[in-house]
Formats: sequence, C-alpha cells, structure tokens
Amino acid sequence: MTKLINILIADDEIISQYFFQEIFDKNKFEILFAQNGLEALEIFKQNKDKIDLILMDMEMPVMNGYEATKEIRKIDPHIPILAQTAHAYKEELDKALDIGCNDFISKPIKEDELLAKTKKLLKIQ
Repeated sequence: MTKLINILIADDEIISQYFFQEIFDKNKFEILFAQNGLEALEIFKQNKDKIDLILMDMEMPVMNGYEATKEIRKIDPHIPILAQTAHAYKEELDKALDIGCNDFISKPIKEDELLAKTKKLLKIQ
C-alpha cells in the first residue's frame, strides 16, 4: 500500500485554501490547514511524524511565515518547506531561503508549478 502524502498548508486566505484543496485532492494528497503561523507551528508539533511537506504563506496574522518557519526548523531541520509569497522580490526570496525554506513559489500560484515544486521537494515522480 502506498503511503499517503500529508501536506500542512499555512494560509489565511480562504480562496487560497479552496485552490490548494482542489489541486491536492485530485492528486491524492492529504491536507491539514492552518490559518496563521502560530497555528501551523502547533499543528506541526502535534503531527510532525505525519507531515511530509509544509506550504508556508510568509504574510499571515498572529505569527508570520518567517517566524513560524524559524520555530519549525528548531523542531525539524529536514521537513521540506515551500514558501509562498506575493512579493517576488529578490530580498524576500533570499530571506525565505535564509530562514530555512527549501524553495519558494510566487503568487498568483500556477497549478503546474506548484505540483512540480511539491513533487521535487517530496522526491516523487
């Protein structure tokens, strides 16, 4: 039996959540949603042995994606984290990589690019 792939998606935008749900459902990924960075951190702590990838929005209320990523990295330095940002400036992208994200994707997100980056980080075909 093939192991289910579990993705934690931290994004406070409901439209984005629907978008991700549609894409990942049809590709047979299981999803956990967090509304902010603090919630993402708590969900990760409770499910760290089940989560295979984190899709982290960098701009969220309560705790942003940068802070959440730093905290998650203290718990697990190896979990793949894909940063998502509406700001595709080199400084923002460098900052995301510097704090521990493995890769980034710019909004608006394209389905084929999202799936390609996800599969690359998960090392699946």
